Amino acid sequence: METVLPKNKKIILFDGVCNLCNNAINFVIEHDKKDVFRFASLQSDLGRKMVLERGIEPEVLDSIILIEPGVVYYEKSTAALKIAKELSGGYSLMRHFLYLPNFIRDGVYNLVASNRYRWFGKKDSCMIPTPELKAKFLD
Repeated sequence: METVLPKNKKIILFDGVCNLCNNAINFVIEHDKKDVFRFASLQSDLGRKMVLERGIEPEVLDSIILIEPGVVYYEKSTAALKIAKELSGGYSLMRHFLYLPNFIRDGVYNLVASNRYRWFGKKDSCMIPTPELKAKFLD
């Protein structure tokens, strides 16, 4: 059975075995008061399919991806800042970092991404959402 993507939700694809990424997703869920986002791990069948549909090589992927279905997708620092823009509280102010040149933002992003397992650890498998959160996950 094929998963139908919600047209009115933005989709976040994340590294499901990365501790930093899982904590970031939990943070987004907690601050997503407008219920803007749905989630899928990059390791899932749906995550891999969505990455390949966008011409991204999954084996070299070390980025969070934000997808606005039928519109556009963002990677790395742009994705993180576009996500922060939608969050409750002062986090939406982080959108102003989008005015920094991409090479500076992605340089910092790449440094953290390339060291994320070493600095924050790695799980043996993707996180399993609680029954209350299951509806927010697409896979």
